[in-house]
Amino acid sequence: MNRCLMTSCGVLRNAVVARKTEKFSSVIFCSYITRLQRSKYPPISSLQTRSFSHGPPLSKPMIEDRVMLVLQLYDKIDPNKLTLKSDLVKDFGLDSLDMVEVNVAMEEEFTFDIPSADAQRLRTPFDIIQYICDKHDIYE
Repeated sequence: MNRCLMTSCGVLRNAVVARKTEKFSSVIFCSYITRLQRSKYPPISSLQTRSFSHGPPLSKPMIEDRVMLVLQLYDKIDPNKLTLKSDLVKDFGLDSLDMVEVNVAMEEEFTFDIPSADAQRLRTPFDIIQYICDKHDIYE
């Protein structure tokens, strides 16, 4: 069989597989692919690629707002009575399981783990804010 014909059959087979699966956003182009196939399977541009980066730089007021928002959204905490110096256990009657839930919510909000030994020391919103600022090296 002619080498050129074998190559074109292989390329067309790849185009058919790509068309059937719809998982591929581009196909390796060669001179054997028709214009119709080129328009249907355009190459991926650099604008379509996904890139990851850090979020905006954190500041102490931003951390304070986010911590207070997470605590205000917790159902066992009264948002009207919440201050920076409120003791979450004494003032709102949170037990150890509730404190674990608060710490998990903070971990999810700020995307880092809080060890159990450190989590036991975080009893007020101010303590939580200071801990997060220390982890992110923010000293204002």
